[in-house]
Amino acid sequence: MPAPPRRTQHDADAYSWSDETSGVDFEELSNLYRIAPLGDKPAGALATVFANSRFVCFVRSGHQLIGAGRALADGLDCAYIADLAVHPDHQGRGLGRSILTRLVERCSGHKKIILYAKPGTEPFYASLGFLRMNTAMAIWRDHAGAIDAGLLSRGPLGSS
Repeated sequence: MPAPPRRTQHDADAYSWSDETSGVDFEELSNLYRIAPLGDKPAGALATVFANSRFVCFVRSGHQLIGAGRALADGLDCAYIADLAVHPDHQGRGLGRSILTRLVERCSGHKKIILYAKPGTEPFYASLGFLRMNTAMAIWRDHAGAIDAGLLSRGPLGSS
């Protein structure tokens, strides 16, 4: 099936937008994350994390879910943006930028907004005002897998 016609960033309005989880098919969302590609995120796990997120954003083209993102937030100090995905057939049209902008606006009262990026996507987030953190650290359930994926490093802070 041919890809839909290319759109510009300026017509992100041609899509339908939702800021709530009602009506979301989490199997469809799981498939979106798989093909975006952001990895295998089971539908049940996505239902849980989106239900527990303070802000969510979904984008549809007709009846097809083609974009999503979410933010955890405490209401004042810290917000964390996660799971930003756009269907490959719709990338390059400003949808990721629009999803992120909507989430940042909804988190605007927070002292800090944090996200971590898939390696190689840092320039996209930098273009939207995000700066590299110097002291960020993490504990992952699969430490070795996160190191292999380039998400964590074993060295002391400031080295690779």
